[in-house]
Formats: sequence, structure tokens, C-alpha cells
Amino acid sequence: MTLSIRNQLPGTVTDVTTGEVMAIVRIRLTGGQDLTAAITQEAADDLALSEGTSVRALVKSTEVSLATAHVEGLSIRNQLPGTVTDVTTGGAMAAVRVSVAGAELTAAITREAATDLALAAGSTVVALIKSTEVALTTS
Repeated sequence: MTLSIRNQLPGTVTDVTTGEVMAIVRIRLTGGQDLTAAITQEAADDLALSEGTSVRALVKSTEVSLATAHVEGLSIRNQLPGTVTDVTTGGAMAAVRVSVAGAELTAAITREAATDLALAAGSTVVALIKSTEVALTTS
């Protein structure tokens, strides 16, 4: 299957917390960073997720926010430190490629935000991803 989602992070399930409607799935990415996904319990059952299951976390580029440092006091659990490898700007938006341990992410942010954060190749950033915006597929 070919997908338009470019952010595909390989990893292994380390924990599944089940609930009546939703499940919280913790994943250790190939590069060693931890990621949390909040998915429906039905999806977790359909994927037969358990500790040790190989998965690929999928995140749309529009769901990746960037900060110039780790952010305290925030409900967003996924904060992946990385380095900007490329910034492509258009009239309104910018595509920012970020190298995180073992993978590359693309964040689609406003051109104004990229300018305000002074993003350029080599900049240190933290990619912020809400757990509810992470989809999973078994690999």
C-alpha cells in the first residue's frame, strides 16, 4: 500500500493500556526514542497489539509542531528532539525536515512560524506530536 503520509516511524510496542473505547500504545522507535499513540480499542484488537509487536507509527506532516526546546507543562506527550535538515518555504507554508534518532520527520508549518523560530538546516528543534494524531500499522 502506498500512502501520502511521509512520516512513518518504525518501532516496537513496549506497552498497551486497554480501555473500553481507547487504548494507549507505547512504542520504542528504532532510534531509541519513545512514542505514545492513543488509538481505538477496536483498532488495537484488530492489529493484535502486544509487547514486542513491530509497528510503524504514521503522522501527517500537518500534525507535527516544532519548538526550539523541550516544553514543560504541556499535555503533548510526544516530544522528539532532532535537527533540522532542510526548510522549504512557499507563499504561506513551510515544509521543515527534521532528523530524529533513526528517522526523518516532515513538519508542515506556516512560513511565519518558520521565520519566527529562525529555522534553518542545523537548527536544534523538538517535534511535538499529540498521541491522538499517531496512527499505527503493523509492519
